[in-house]
Amino acid sequence: MCGILAIIGKGKDEALVKQLSKRMSHRGPDESDLHVTEKGHILSHERLSIIDLHTGKQPIQGTKSAWMVHNGEIYNHQKLRDTVLKNHKFRTTSDSEVIVHLYEEYGYDFCNLLDGMFSFVVIDGDDFIAGRDPLGVKPLYYGLDERGRIYFASEMKSIADQCQTFSTFPPGHYYTPQTGFVKYYRPQWEDASKAVEAVDFAAIRQALTHAVEKRLMSDVPIGVLLSGGLDSSLTSSIAARLMKDSGKKLHSFSIGLDAMAPDAAAARVVAEFLGTEHHEIHFTIEQGIAILDKLIWHLETYDVTSIRASTPMYFLSKAITDMGVKVVLSGEGADEIFGGYLYFRNAPSAADFQKETIERVQKLFTADLLRADKSTMAHGLEARVPFLDKQFLELAIKINPEDKQPKTYDGIEKYILRKAFDTPEQPYLPDEVLWRQKEQFSDGVGYSWIDTLIEYCSAQVTDEELENAEQRFPYNTPVTKEAYFYRSVFHKHFPQVSAAQTVRKWIPKWQENTDPSGRANAAHVHADTAIAQVKAEA
Repeated sequence: MCGILAIIGKGKDEALVKQLSKRMSHRGPDESDLHVTEKGHILSHERLSIIDLHTGKQPIQGTKSAWMVHNGEIYNHQKLRDTVLKNHKFRTTSDSEVIVHLYEEYGYDFCNLLDGMFSFVVIDGDDFIAGRDPLGVKPLYYGLDERGRIYFASEMKSIADQCQTFSTFPPGHYYTPQTGFVKYYRPQWEDASKAVEAVDFAAIRQALTHAVEKRLMSDVPIGVLLSGGLDSSLTSSIAARLMKDSGKKLHSFSIGLDAMAPDAAAARVVAEFLGTEHHEIHFTIEQGIAILDKLIWHLETYDVTSIRASTPMYFLSKAITDMGVKVVLSGEGADEIFGGYLYFRNAPSAADFQKETIERVQKLFTADLLRADKSTMAHGLEARVPFLDKQFLELAIKINPEDKQPKTYDGIEKYILRKAFDTPEQPYLPDEVLWRQKEQFSDGVGYSWIDTLIEYCSAQVTDEELENAEQRFPYNTPVTKEAYFYRSVFHKHFPQVSAAQTVRKWIPKWQENTDPSGRANAAHVHADTAIAQVKAEA
């Protein structure tokens, strides 16, 4: 939705702060504003207007002295207005404004009341609170400069050269000068031993439908990212049903190297089945390689799989915003919750399987959520992720792991999610898509994308450079030429040690080939027809 920047402490030049904020102008191309508080603290905001297009400009003042900036969406803002905040006077109809009034009503203890994706800062005199949503759907960084001023920003690029040290703000936490970091989000599912719930297919259907419905909240056009894989196809199907009831047409978007790419072909099948207004975008490998430098600047990571998958998402996002769509639904999270990646087939035990699903969900903010946010917001496009809805997550991740493991169903990953939406009387998807094998996004746009990318990166790095990688990059040392190349580009833009330390590399477990491509797993050779056949016999 936006880019936020807050500086707690006096003496920072206002014109410089505007320049720092403008480094994130891609996040909020619609409006920009800055407020200096009576105490000399500064709040700045780059706005992508989605809710309350006319009066929702930020920073927003509370009833008295508090001011706030927010990035994200609060899906239950109207419910909060009608209940716990009914005695507060609102200046806007923006979903963001509830945050400053919750602070006025409850002090620091209000983050658990918010249902949505968010990063925010509220300043009240010399007091302040900064917070981030439970799973880190929306990014936030914090840092300290040489004078002890505290910085908060949606993207690292706005503060990296201003701070002596900086880091990623942990999801599910808030920070105040009195308390330091406080973990407010403490779900039962973080304890792997609590995964004892029986499968309830109707409950899964109902919870995901409700999660999608919340995320259709918008005053601007909404679309869906439709890769043709299970996760994006399900969210698209649910959204199409909900929007059809209101008489609206759903726009779907897919991307591939050409019309024969695995994802593009499957997406066309889904779009025709659902009756969406479908848009298929193509990009060339040469175009993908040409934007790597700019892409890594946007992404603020050198993680291999994030960069591979972000490239098509970057091109797709630009095409979507060029068509006037500002919000899309995306399928992130399902593979982590249900153990959908092919390497999950090799889990040594149900307990290991469950621990890995929990860890992957907890670390999503370093990988898929970072990619989904920054490759879309590079073009002012907001991605919403229904699978990471708090209520849906609470239901799905606590299901008995034996009921989620692929080995229970002859190798079919995410079987219970597929089965929950296998309703022949009113089908959500064609069988060949509902039971299609997992294809990671970076592979699905066309296998030659990854293969050529690896060749290109390898040609840019000498054997000697890779051999001496530890000397140049002692932290998180790259072990392949592709990883070395990305790290070099990242280092050019973000040379600080603190910057390198914000990145976590995604490496699949339980397989000999540790390349993050889904094709690196031996299970990838099993054809979709084999999966469909197993399903038919089940």
